[in-house]
Amino acid sequence: MVRVGRPPQDPARQLERAHRILDAAAELILDRGYDKTSIDEVARRAGVAKGTIYLHWKTRDDLVSALLRRERVLLLADIRESGPATLSALFGEFARALLRRPLLRAVLTGDSQVLGKLTRQKRSRQGAFDLGGAYDGYIAELIKRGAVRAEPGDQVTVVNSVVYGFLFLPDGSSGVARLPDERIAELVADTIERATGTGRRLSADDRRAVERATLDFIDALAESAQLRLAGSLGSKECVT
Repeated sequence: MVRVGRPPQDPARQLERAHRILDAAAELILDRGYDKTSIDEVARRAGVAKGTIYLHWKTRDDLVSALLRRERVLLLADIRESGPATLSALFGEFARALLRRPLLRAVLTGDSQVLGKLTRQKRSRQGAFDLGGAYDGYIAELIKRGAVRAEPGDQVTVVNSVVYGFLFLPDGSSGVARLPDERIAELVADTIERATGTGRRLSADDRRAVERATLDFIDALAESAQLRLAGSLGSKECVT
């Protein structure tokens, strides 16, 4: 049976429209916060009908989930472009890239002024710092190459503690001056190196293997993030 009706829209146009809506949502949330950002305002800012947004997402929460997934994709692209070659350099670049992305920074620090009620939803805090299932294999390769100590065996806890600790430094409102973002990123890298590094001088082969493992780990995270984003941009025609 031939179905009669409006022909399907070009997938590329649907994808462009989805990103335009996300751009508008990001601007509004950063300007006035999630709780005060309505679908009507997002539609006006994006230049689309309100119903068009619901073609992509069923709820406002779904829209914001897609927005945060896109932010994670962009964050990982920034990290990959910088080409970190070690564990410490990787998370130094993570801190540097995250501090340039106020939405992800708000997620990680639980900023209720930006995210409102989403700060009370556990899933909203997973988007910025999900290391994925490839992390154990990555660390095992670094240990094998002599770049990371095997003891005490809690590298995930160490890395999380260092990154969270520096990102939760005072913001200046308490009278204590906040360090510049660049300095925070440097301290994250230095502290992780001191906490996990072996201090050994690696051979050229081991250095190349560590660099390759680091980039492969970023690529694995990026691939997973891309798939999650593609699945949250609306109809099947929007998935690339």
